[in-house]
Amino acid sequence: MKRSRSLYMMSIPAVALITVFVFIPLVSGIRISLTDWNGFSQSWSYVGFKNYLNLFTDSRIVHAIKNTFYVGLGDTMLQNIFGLAYALLLNHSFRGRSVIRAIIYLPVMVSSLIMGYIWFFIVQYDNGALNDIIMLFGHDPVDWLGSGTRAVNFIMVITSMQFVGQAMVIYLAGLQGIPKEMYEAPMIDGAGTMQTFFRITLPMLRASILTNVILKLIGGLQMYDLVVALTNGGPGFSSHTISTMINYLYFDAQNAGYSAALGVFLFIIIMVSTITVNKIIGRDDK
Repeated sequence: MKRSRSLYMMSIPAVALITVFVFIPLVSGIRISLTDWNGFSQSWSYVGFKNYLNLFTDSRIVHAIKNTFYVGLGDTMLQNIFGLAYALLLNHSFRGRSVIRAIIYLPVMVSSLIMGYIWFFIVQYDNGALNDIIMLFGHDPVDWLGSGTRAVNFIMVITSMQFVGQAMVIYLAGLQGIPKEMYEAPMIDGAGTMQTFFRITLPMLRASILTNVILKLIGGLQMYDLVVALTNGGPGFSSHTISTMINYLYFDAQNAGYSAALGVFLFIIIMVSTITVNKIIGRDDK
């Protein structure tokens, strides 16, 4: 009984932090989403679920939702594929392995906002490094960020390149946790590399795959700082994600109620996506 009481007491700080920084803001956001508050006025009124209904008829929001899913799913797929490939390569001993690991992981330590500005100066139309190289060969400069589709693809590829090292480290930990004895019997029986990979390595990496997919999916769906630094949602509203649209609606459009409704909607998307992935990948498959 004393031990149980001590454990409960030790959990109080964590519960308090979650309550203050997660539960209370969530409840407050839901309340604001039911109003027409502009973010600074002392007066506001309840409008019910009007803000939520407008989310599905507003072309700007619909396009931002499409961009969010495109970036989130694409980013998750690319990081897991290349992260696993790097991990399989670097799980073998060879000269310079530690240096290559450090180089691949290094971009993770750079802020996404800084990474966005670095790439902006590379791909911008006027005096961009990429266009300067193209012009050296006698070609006309390209407006790389002038198309919304192209800009969204740039965002997806850049964030995948930046955080693939994180996925690599998680997969490396999973690979190094697989006992070598697991591979001995198949090798004796003449199993090929691909058979060993799909029959032993992948099933044993289930926990690593689940961790990576959930982390990368949540990060992709919350994409904000890289978009702000690279395109700020432009041209027009063509490269906005849900997170950047929340910022635009609150501070630029001064529609805090509508912004809060979109924020609650993003929370629901992330929660449903996480539960779904956990059910699909994390199920106990004997």
